Amino acid sequence: MLHIEEHDVKKYILEGNFGLEKESLRIKKDGTLSHSPHPFPDDMHIVKDFCENQTEINTSVHSSAKGAVEELRSHTRRIYERLESLPEREYLWPFSNPPYIQNESDIPVAVFEKNQISKTAYREYLSAKYGRYKMTFSGIHVNYSFSEKLLEAGFKYQEETDPREYKNRFYLELAQKMAAYGWLLVAVTAASPLLDSSFVEKGIYDQDVFTGMASVRCGEMGYWNEFAPILDYHDIAAYADSIRKYVDMGLLKAASELYYPIRLKPAGENNLESLCRNGVDHIELRMFDLNPLVSAGVEEKDIVFAQLLMAWLAAVPGRPFGEKEQIQAVQNFKNAARYDLKTVNILTPDGRIYSVARAALKVIEMMKEFYDGLSFDVDEVLRFEYEKFIDADNRYAWRIRKRFGGGYVKKGLGFVKERQGE
Repeated sequence: MLHIEEHDVKKYILEGNFGLEKESLRIKKDGTLSHSPHPFPDDMHIVKDFCENQTEINTSVHSSAKGAVEELRSHTRRIYERLESLPEREYLWPFSNPPYIQNESDIPVAVFEKNQISKTAYREYLSAKYGRYKMTFSGIHVNYSFSEKLLEAGFKYQEETDPREYKNRFYLELAQKMAAYGWLLVAVTAASPLLDSSFVEKGIYDQDVFTGMASVRCGEMGYWNEFAPILDYHDIAAYADSIRKYVDMGLLKAASELYYPIRLKPAGENNLESLCRNGVDHIELRMFDLNPLVSAGVEEKDIVFAQLLMAWLAAVPGRPFGEKEQIQAVQNFKNAARYDLKTVNILTPDGRIYSVARAALKVIEMMKEFYDGLSFDVDEVLRFEYEKFIDADNRYAWRIRKRFGGGYVKKGLGFVKERQGE
């Protein structure tokens, strides 16, 4: 826990680095998925994800959310320009849920060659285990690291004698707290309430499907393993071993198959060996839906809010986070993905039951009191999120359902063609 009362800790509490990943599907003008090869074969910032027609933008590291979002917007424009120049023009689908899917051949596994051929084999494994339809869900991953100046200041007031061990413990504690409170980020960024009927019934098109979810990919139908993982946050070796045991048991092919909304990642190569050897570099938040209402696909205020949430949690005491609490945390994420947050409850870390909407208001009120006490002016961002739970019309999912309901794909096509200049 950070000693926020110390001036040199407080001074750097909101300094950090941001990196964004954005997944999107390439589609044809009729709303079906593209069958062309990935059009950016040698671009380090625009790669392919699960399938050949799913682009992934990886930004550089930025010292502000604004800088990361601006770069994301710039790469998105580059994709637009490239897709416009193809022999058969394509578009970038701006929603987390896919448009028309004719069959699984519409979702070709991404092809990698030479020393990366194992990536294709891994995707074939995922295809067989989870089905390709689920792999068309797209979203935003937010990577964040606190500044080294903050960690150096925090280290001075701790008992550890090794700065790297302190840094690892700092992020392990943060990961626990974010697993307990990360449902709030699902609630404020959920933006995928509609599916096309072709996702749930082959050959049936142009019928909207509403499942009662504001974020399908974060709900029961989305990216979850077939078991609730129990992780050991005692130290970095124990944390890695608690993930590795699921690989050894055959429940996971690799650590990357752990579909958990919070991940701790090392610098460089992302695997458990590197995490143990080099320590934690940053935390990854994987629950943001694509937001079609803004050109970058993510609202800057939502990213700043995630930073504020993490900084607040880093400075407040933690609570026990054993097996029971971890199982409940997963259910809280799924409940926060629901459309009407006043009708579904969660169990908060203090053992109380509230509706998701009421629990969210209470957390934001505590955050406001915390930042007011530090004389930080963050009211605009906190008010922006607070209003989503006062009036559900301010939530992205509600706005998207009203705007694109009654023809999700057709209306979405018209929207994306206008956005991309046709």
